[in-house]
Amino acid sequence: MDYRDIVFLNVAENLSFSKAAGNLCISQPAVTKHIKELESRYKVNLFDRKGNKIFLTRAGELVYNSLKKIDGLYRDLDFEVSKISNTSTGEFVLGASSTISQYVIPKVMASFHKRYPGIKIHLINGNSFDMEQLLLSNKIDMALVENESSQSDIRYTEFMDDELITVTGANSVYAKRRNIGLEDFRQFPIVLREVGSGTLEVVKSALVDSGLDFEALNTHVHLGSTESIKNFLLDFDGIAVVSEQAVANELYMNRLIKLNVSGLSIPRKFRIALNKGYESSMVRVFIDFLLQYNF
Repeated sequence: MDYRDIVFLNVAENLSFSKAAGNLCISQPAVTKHIKELESRYKVNLFDRKGNKIFLTRAGELVYNSLKKIDGLYRDLDFEVSKISNTSTGEFVLGASSTISQYVIPKVMASFHKRYPGIKIHLINGNSFDMEQLLLSNKIDMALVENESSQSDIRYTEFMDDELITVTGANSVYAKRRNIGLEDFRQFPIVLREVGSGTLEVVKSALVDSGLDFEALNTHVHLGSTESIKNFLLDFDGIAVVSEQAVANELYMNRLIKLNVSGLSIPRKFRIALNKGYESSMVRVFIDFLLQYNF
């Protein structure tokens, strides 16, 4: 790629000339010069400047999306050439929803690294909605999500079964109940994940199917991660709905207690999300490895 394109991508992804200068080890005036040359080439402004902040213009977004695809092609070329000499080198960015990034994918990545030590994976995490938005804006190469809804410009492939279960703290007043009904579930104080979380979306859908009004739950707080919920439950007389994958150790150590809810079952699928159209061959190697992984 032209160096000006590399500079532009760095500025666009950081929305900062100074951060791009630091990342590229060049001066800020040099960054400004490269951007101005690129804007002169396209005869259009690529950034709007408002005070100390910059934003991509419509033209800037078009250039960014196109250059990200070109960058992907270059990375794919490097990868394919490296395969000829049996080195398989390259790198890509993987986005994963919170539960998957914390409790599922690290062991897969470790095993993948043993098989392909020359391929670097940059993992970022957030909720499922955030990961889909990053994918659509070409800021990540693939995503792993836990929600049920689907974006029309994304294609999904299931790779793992999961189940959401109801738990309470070992010292909770509900810990001895073990089995509860739907009305208990509605009345007990509950802590849930934040809006945008794939877990929360699946819970809402399951409650509708069971005839429960989500808004009628005795919700005390929404927290941004399962780890926060697990810690919250240690000193909270209430319940939570979390991934069984996320609390396996706590259940084994009896720090959390699983409550069986009569009439409520919440199975779900973890899914691979890719933009429709072009697919990186390097990402395909990882996907094939993931689909064959013995969870």
